[in-house]
Amino acid sequence: MDHLRLMTIMPDGTVKQINPFTGTEVWAVPGRGNRPLGNGGGAPPKPIERHAVEDYCNFCAAHYLSTPPEKARLVQEGPAYRTIDHVAAADLFKSHAVMRRIPNLFEIVTIDYWEKNYGYRLSDRNRTWKEQYLSTPEGQSHVRRVLEIKLAAMGRSKEELSRLDNGALFRMADAFFGGAHELIIMDRHYRPNAQSDADLLASGDLSTDEHDRYCAFTISAIQDIYAQNRYVRYVAVFQNWLRAAGASFDHLHKQLVGLDDWGNALKAQSTAVRENPNVFNEAVVNFAAYNNLVVAENDYAVTFVEIGHLYPTLAIYSKSQRLRPWEHLPEEVRGMSDMMHACHAAMGSTVSSNEEWYYLPVDSVDRIPWHIQIRLRVNNPAGFEGGTRIYINPMTPYELRDKIVPRLYELRQRKVISGMRIAEECVLRPNPLRYYQARTAG
Repeated sequence: MDHLRLMTIMPDGTVKQINPFTGTEVWAVPGRGNRPLGNGGGAPPKPIERHAVEDYCNFCAAHYLSTPPEKARLVQEGPAYRTIDHVAAADLFKSHAVMRRIPNLFEIVTIDYWEKNYGYRLSDRNRTWKEQYLSTPEGQSHVRRVLEIKLAAMGRSKEELSRLDNGALFRMADAFFGGAHELIIMDRHYRPNAQSDADLLASGDLSTDEHDRYCAFTISAIQDIYAQNRYVRYVAVFQNWLRAAGASFDHLHKQLVGLDDWGNALKAQSTAVRENPNVFNEAVVNFAAYNNLVVAENDYAVTFVEIGHLYPTLAIYSKSQRLRPWEHLPEEVRGMSDMMHACHAAMGSTVSSNEEWYYLPVDSVDRIPWHIQIRLRVNNPAGFEGGTRIYINPMTPYELRDKIVPRLYELRQRKVISGMRIAEECVLRPNPLRYYQARTAG
């Protein structure tokens, strides 16, 4: 596709866009984005009663026993942090989890899918963990409790549940010990000094160090999912913030889902990069630079408004030669994390959003850079879009840029973010992404 024709600005200011990978047509009509960022129209904030140990939802620290067995937790010991794998039920309340990695109670791709379609069985490591966990009264009680919560949510009566013996229940628990749909959950529900239920802890409320640990903990989980299920071809990583974006709980968390497919988005990107190995520079980052859509960059990543999406979208691209998150050096991960954190902080905690990660699948030989899209869920596609396949984005790319850039300057002035160049400060050399020089670790 000719990258010079990806965006057309009409005399009235309407910006017509074509996504370079999917061909999706998007129109942004000027004036529709004049409203402030945020999801208005909801119930007014309600005062909250603060508790020393938060208990506002099942992801809170008081409810460790309401979620499945922990695959890992990050704890702080003095100035250092340590990961504890496979926390025993009896030890769940003996330490404070800075963040936790747990199975999703309601899997998108279930363990039955892997077992029936591929003959998947728990790895030796996970089978041993399950046996050890269920060898204790605390572990048995915890697993039974969580299974009962799950089955009750599925409409099973108490009488039905009472007829299930331990053997039947514990066979169902394989999903907790060997499933490939997981959550990374932050410890806090609300910000420090929160006064109302609107003062939720969001990604942008973390410190830059906290957000870096959040990313690194997520990356280690990706690696482990691959290690424990050899049939997984790709681990999708995403974060739904607030219910309008699909979150079950308004408590900060990421999701990871192991798949036996790349998904259409990556397939389209793979096709494009085969046709033009430099497409991510030419049609994406260079295009953003030439059209003044870059909002920030540092030595490791660049952030800009990306065109051709149903929702206003910020994109963060790694400049590294390394293609997969776990292949990146710690400083490269930090560079990506700082950019993600800055975008979330600039958007604010009241904006519903989807954060989506893209990277080279383990069974691909194409060269796709690690990149992340943050979609602002401030509009709902409706009948016009369905009938025409022309999607109306409520903000032009320039309106989104002009909302985000001033906030980045303000955040830097307040020392919330640092180490990045903003807007006109960006160097913007052509072809800043070095993915085409890649040597993957496999």
